Amino acid sequence: MTDTVSVARPHEDRVIPLVIYGLYFIGPLTGFLTTLIGLIIAYAQRGGAGARMESHYTMLIRTFWLAIGWTLVAVALVIVGGLLTPVLVGIPALVLGLAIFGVFGPVLLVWKYIRLVLGASYLARDEAYPRPMSWLF
Repeated sequence: MTDTVSVARPHEDRVIPLVIYGLYFIGPLTGFLTTLIGLIIAYAQRGGAGARMESHYTMLIRTFWLAIGWTLVAVALVIVGGLLTPVLVGIPALVLGLAIFGVFGPVLLVWKYIRLVLGASYLARDEAYPRPMSWLF
């Protein structure tokens, strides 16, 4: 009979990342104030976290900044397009900016929720987020 040695992983607190996931989930309902609070908490906790939880904090921080980046691109296109529309040069930029808001806005929200559900499921299994620096999932 062989004895199997179980190597226990060190315990890392999963409560704070779970709270941040919750804050991100309700963000669209609260005007994104809770998402901003979750971002601040993630930045504050990431430095002292173990490797597994640090991957969740990194993914949450990147999710926020990627969503902000795409929103800023759309806003810039709408503003530049709107200003240049009287000379007809801005119409393509305006249309592209409005398309990003109208079409990609809901897609961006779905993308965010997929990342959050995947992250929360990895957290529930006490696993690191496998690709925290990924653009997709």
